[in-house]
Amino acid sequence: MIEVQNLTKQYGNLKAIDDISFRVNQGEIIGFLGPNGAGKTTTMRILTCFMPATFGKATVCGFDVFHESHEVKKRIGYLPETPPLYPEMTVSSYLNFVAKLKDIPRDKVRHAIDRVIARCHLGDVQNRIIGHLSKGYRQRVGLAQALIHDPQVLILDEPTIGLDPKQIIDIRTLIKELAGDHTVILSTHILPEVTQTCQKIIIINEGKIVAIDTYDQLASQLRKTDRVEIKIKNSEKGFETLKTIPGVIEVMRDEVRKGTFIVECQGGDSILESISKTVVNHNLGLLEMKLQSFSLEEVFLKLTTEDEGGMSS
Repeated sequence: MIEVQNLTKQYGNLKAIDDISFRVNQGEIIGFLGPNGAGKTTTMRILTCFMPATFGKATVCGFDVFHESHEVKKRIGYLPETPPLYPEMTVSSYLNFVAKLKDIPRDKVRHAIDRVIARCHLGDVQNRIIGHLSKGYRQRVGLAQALIHDPQVLILDEPTIGLDPKQIIDIRTLIKELAGDHTVILSTHILPEVTQTCQKIIIINEGKIVAIDTYDQLASQLRKTDRVEIKIKNSEKGFETLKTIPGVIEVMRDEVRKGTFIVECQGGDSILESISKTVVNHNLGLLEMKLQSFSLEEVFLKLTTEDEGGMSS
C-alpha cells in the first residue's frame, strides 16, 4: 500500500531524513514515533506530495509520489498538525467546499458529507460556525475533511496534540474505527498514542529509522533479562529465599505494595517455573506472579538515546 525506499531529504548539509525505508500494508494502523525534530513531519509531507525528496523513492497505492502526484492525492487523506479549516464557515458548508475541491461528483456530495458527519460524530454541530467549536470538535472536522473522498490511505500528523484527555480518547477511538477500511500512518511523539491506537511502530530518531516492529516484539528483542513481579504472604523469608534460586540476578522490594517483589532473572519459562515451585515448596504463600514487560517509554528511550544501531524487521 505504501512503499518507501532509501528516502532522503537534505537542506544544505542537514539531512532531515536519511536513507529511510519502510512498508505499510493495506488496512494497517502504523505509529510513526519519534522526538520533536526527528523527521516525522518531513516524511509525511513527502508522502502527501507537499514537498519532494532529495533522493529515494516513495509510492502510495502503486503510484509514485514524485511523478504521479495527482493520482496519489486522489487516494490519500491528510490531517496536518494544524487542520486546514476556515473558522468563519459552518461545518456543513466547509465540508461541501472540500468535497468540491476533491472532485467528488455533484450527485454524490451530499452523501459524502452525511457519511463523514456521521463517522466523525459531528451531527450536533454540523450547522455551527467552525470558529465557535472546541478544539476537539475542530479536530473532528479536520478528520472529516481528510475522509470525505473516502481515501484508501490516511496520514495523520499529531492528531491529538493540544486536546484535553476526553477529547484525546474520542479521537483515538475514531482512528481505531478506521482500521481495515483505511490504511493509516499516525505521526506522534506521544507514547500512549501508539500503544492504544497502532498495530505496528516505526521509531525514527535524527532522521534515521531505528526500529520497525510491533510493541511486543520490540520489547522482547530489547530485554536481556526478564522481570517477574511476585506477591507472597511470608515476605521476610521470601526475600532471602528468592535470591537463592539459580538464574535470579536480583530481588528488589516494592516499597509501596507490601509483600511484593520484583525479581530480575534469566532463563525464560524455566526460571518462572523454578520461582513458582520454590515459593510453593517453602510455603511462602504465593498470592500473585506475573511477567513484567518493557514499557513503551523504556523501549523508546533505549532506541533513541543509545549509540548502538537500531533494529528493523
